[in-house]
Amino acid sequence: MVIKQIRQWFTVRANAARWRPLAEWAQERGGVLRHTRDGRGFVIDLPRTLPGLTRIEWGPSQRSYIKGAELRMRCELKLHPDLQMMVIERQLMDELERSVFEAYTDTLRTRVDTDTPEEMRWLVMFPKQPVQESKLVKQRFGSVSVSRELSSAWLSPELCARLAQASQDILVEGRPFVLLSLRGNIYLRTSMADPTLNEVQGLVSVLEAAAMSAQDLSRRNGGDAMWPTTTSAAWHNRPAESEDGASA
Repeated sequence: MVIKQIRQWFTVRANAARWRPLAEWAQERGGVLRHTRDGRGFVIDLPRTLPGLTRIEWGPSQRSYIKGAELRMRCELKLHPDLQMMVIERQLMDELERSVFEAYTDTLRTRVDTDTPEEMRWLVMFPKQPVQESKLVKQRFGSVSVSRELSSAWLSPELCARLAQASQDILVEGRPFVLLSLRGNIYLRTSMADPTLNEVQGLVSVLEAAAMSAQDLSRRNGGDAMWPTTTSAAWHNRPAESEDGASA
């Protein structure tokens, strides 16, 4: 036990230096970076910079389609819970479509229904929607939602511009990436072997544009329009250090 604690202490010390630029950036934005208990991941809470309270987490992947470590972001907006839309990296979309189709056609369909996260089930539940604002975004990302009107309105010129910019150096082709409007919040998830300030800033910019566009869309619909719903949550957190176990 003592040896384990000593190892964790050294890990935290080493990563404190490694992640200092991120910690300073978070502090400048009124937030704080905390290490997870084992020292191998972190959580950043940004209380007042994006349209809503934002949490950024980096650590072991919580999705089977992302190998190794991942970056997760959540912006809490209190939108209508039935505002359901997704932008997904095109190669990942093709891979998940194949795997979900295979799962739905075998004898484990009940298990698929309960265990498969929304970003996978939506690919067979919701129609694909066109990306009209940007040819580059159309080539690199797919979109699904409950309606074409919602998807087109969410994929605003500003959001498309930030997706296009990020695709040049951060969201490179083949890198798993999903952006969701779900349960009244905006979620972003992507693979990230080693978090850097540049990558985090670029993805926060995408999250910010997605959040602002979703807010505008919700307001234009009066905040009380009804759309078809799914029945389970997509943001599956393990009993994780990243939610409750971060150490100061």
